[in-house]
Amino acid sequence: MQNFRFHNPTEIVFGRDSITELASLIPREAKVLMLYGGGSIKRNGVYDQVRSALRNHHVIEFSGIEPNPRHETCMKAVDLARREKVDFLLSVGGGSVLDGTKYIAAAVLFEDGDPWDILARNAPVRQALPLGCVLTLPATGSESNGFSVISRDASGEKLAFYSPLVYPKFAVLDPAVTFTLDARQTANGIVDAYAHVLEQYLTYNVNAPLQDRQAEAILLTLIEEGSKVLRDPENYNARANVMWSATNALNGLIACGVPQDWTTHMIGHELTALYGLDHGQTLAVVFPATLRRLRENKREKLAQYGRRVWHLDIPEEDALIEQAIERTEAFFRSLGVKTRLAEYGIREGLERIPERLEKRGALPLGERGDVDADVVREILACCAE
Repeated sequence: MQNFRFHNPTEIVFGRDSITELASLIPREAKVLMLYGGGSIKRNGVYDQVRSALRNHHVIEFSGIEPNPRHETCMKAVDLARREKVDFLLSVGGGSVLDGTKYIAAAVLFEDGDPWDILARNAPVRQALPLGCVLTLPATGSESNGFSVISRDASGEKLAFYSPLVYPKFAVLDPAVTFTLDARQTANGIVDAYAHVLEQYLTYNVNAPLQDRQAEAILLTLIEEGSKVLRDPENYNARANVMWSATNALNGLIACGVPQDWTTHMIGHELTALYGLDHGQTLAVVFPATLRRLRENKREKLAQYGRRVWHLDIPEEDALIEQAIERTEAFFRSLGVKTRLAEYGIREGLERIPERLEKRGALPLGERGDVDADVVREILACCAE
């Protein structure tokens, strides 16, 4: 096992009717900026639950944060927060709203120029407004980490940053509020959580059996519970298990002491930026291709994955590994998520992706640092048709 430090300050408040606890989680004297996306939280009753819980707090609102949160939109919220002198941010929605809220929390107090430099130039986040969240869509794990991914229309970029200062102080997770998610949102969330685990698990062996077993437990739970949720959207237990799995997929625990990849996510971000695909859709397309191209690097863990997660009993290792990859792709398709770019009508312009990654200094990728522009091209070719 490699050396590591683990820090997760987020308090998780999990369960039915947990939104009622908001009043005790936010300081009574705080001036709260409540941030959300479109109208879904008003249709499913979450908005009313939050406003009722905070009826004795000073709350102002900002709506319109997109599924891929835009720098331009977030800066409007920054202006409002500065103008109103708010001192606490509350994200109500999915991971995209929360990612936007994290960026806003850092940008409001950023004093070193353009806040976009936090993402584009790795400018340090020296201070941030405190924030909390009410999660309505399990997927990104953003409710329990310090990561945020933001897009910018002006440059056509989708970039990420990390800071321990933007960990949510608390995350309220009520599985019942996810009953109204449609099949597309639900499936994308399951794929996203599953891919998060694979990026940390399918690397190489460093004698970390506990982390491996924890990762496998999340994968098995997502496989078993994901189909239940799609068949019966109001199955509370299945929704709860998917929600908790998504949180544990990226709260830092299974990453302790193990190498990580993130090649698929970096390519996926480019596909979203250039073609507007949902994040989960890009992961379902790219991950099987990444595994096929990098199978030699990942041979030992791929074989382990096939045996432990897919319960494959195939003595010939190459056949075992190929079957494990095929099962992964079939799982994504069973959720209703496509796994080929051609199925989305994307056949041209893919050469821009390695060029953009190279220009930004994002290459090489991979747990061994050997995924260069040529390898990215080969991965894209593999997932095209």
